[in-house]
Amino acid sequence: MDHNNSSRKPLKVHLVTSTDSNEFTHLTQALTRTSLVGLDAEWKPIRTPQDSFPTVSLLQIACRLNDRRGSDSDESGDSVVFLLDLYSIPLPSIWVLLRDVFVSPDILKLGFRFKQDLVYLSSTFCAQGCDPGFDWVEPFLDITSVYNHLQHGRNIPKQNKSLATICGELLGFSLSKELQCSDWSRRPLTEEQITYAAMDAHCLLKIFNVLQEKVSEEGIPCHNTNELSNLDANLGLKEILREHDMSTKILRTKFSEALDIVRASTYSDVSQMIAPTGELVSKSSSRDTLPMDESLLKIVKKYGEKILLKESDKKPKASKRKGKRQSSINGICKEKPLENVYEWEGPPPWDLSIGGDGCPKFLCDVMVEGLAKHLRCVGVDAAIPYSKKPEPRDLIGQANREKRVLLTRDAKLLRHEYLIKDQLYRVKSLLKNEQLLEVIETFELNISEDQLMSRCTKCNGRFIQKPLSTEEAVEAAKGFQRIPNCLFDKNLEFWQCMDCRQLYWEGTQYHNAVQKFIDVCKLSD
Repeated sequence: MDHNNSSRKPLKVHLVTSTDSNEFTHLTQALTRTSLVGLDAEWKPIRTPQDSFPTVSLLQIACRLNDRRGSDSDESGDSVVFLLDLYSIPLPSIWVLLRDVFVSPDILKLGFRFKQDLVYLSSTFCAQGCDPGFDWVEPFLDITSVYNHLQHGRNIPKQNKSLATICGELLGFSLSKELQCSDWSRRPLTEEQITYAAMDAHCLLKIFNVLQEKVSEEGIPCHNTNELSNLDANLGLKEILREHDMSTKILRTKFSEALDIVRASTYSDVSQMIAPTGELVSKSSSRDTLPMDESLLKIVKKYGEKILLKESDKKPKASKRKGKRQSSINGICKEKPLENVYEWEGPPPWDLSIGGDGCPKFLCDVMVEGLAKHLRCVGVDAAIPYSKKPEPRDLIGQANREKRVLLTRDAKLLRHEYLIKDQLYRVKSLLKNEQLLEVIETFELNISEDQLMSRCTKCNGRFIQKPLSTEEAVEAAKGFQRIPNCLFDKNLEFWQCMDCRQLYWEGTQYHNAVQKFIDVCKLSD
């Protein structure tokens, strides 16, 4: 299947559900043609402390494909993402393949805080008899390190920015994290989940490209072979073998054999070198991989890292909290009990019986901004915070002044003692369509087809009641908005927002949106 990304070229995405499938064959072939992969994993969120790690249900592998010598493949230089459905594939059948990828010196692995993912992956595979799971990933490069290298250099303290923020700053597009906490254990996966998972891995390659271009422009030299790096052992073996007069192919073979000895020595039990199928396997990859090119080697030598799991990493940390922490001043508790604030208890602030105007109004915080646009599309007044990073007190104040119900998924907001009763509702659903239905049902909103697309999705303003002709719209748009020439001969009606002056017209996009919300809100039933 093809999914569009931020570039013009569609991203190739393959969902792998069986080792007998064409997708799995494509995966094994791609892994012989790549020197760079982005790794990510998804699992069902756990709301309370557990005695075991979550079970990983999806592993994403984004590959940047190289061209083999003599190959005229039209996929040369392309990126492709494989989504391994770990609920469908027998894990012992792919354990060796993944372990070889994780430790292959020919493949640079990219990740975003991937150590936790590796811990969960190792636990998931161990539970299926794939002992000892996965112990290390090398060579590795964390995207957070890439960002810090690009922004400040290595001597500046690291900044813990989100992947979405890094994408916005380096790539210029927003990476939605709305589905991060969706139920990844449910099958089949939705189209939205597949797209989200693929982009999470693919963006790692895009961010790395920025670093690689900078390294190329600056002409950063390789480290002197006497300097130590995160690949000390590997580079040392290479230098020892390089003293002999060998061809590159023989050198790689000898290095691989020597590396086997080093890696095998880290295991105290010979049985740990046996695959779950009972088959004795080599500790190095037997795949016919391509060596890294010079530009990648430079980056590995300068910035390369390693993830190495200790035994303590593989054991869940027992929660030390005996109960909810509470602080008090003069005996007054500063934390409110949460049991009673998850369900809405009216009346809402717009209710006529308490002096409201009868018009439902909401304030959606940053965690449900997508819900705000959906509410506007069905004609409901839905504002967003004044600032991008508002303090809880500011959110509460804005909701109170404008007589709005604050919608959020942030449980921390429920713990503030200054919360005003019947002013906040915690949205339970994760997907925007489901969130919209939840709010409509909870607050008993009356949605009609006439209300659809009656508010500005950009600023929440109302439209000017009288539609504009094409000539009037052209005049209103001067110096502000460009109207496509193809609309001039279609005799369309235009509508303008009274607040931000944005122009809208009843084209294909409009009719598709109307039909979408007719279906979502079941208005045709």
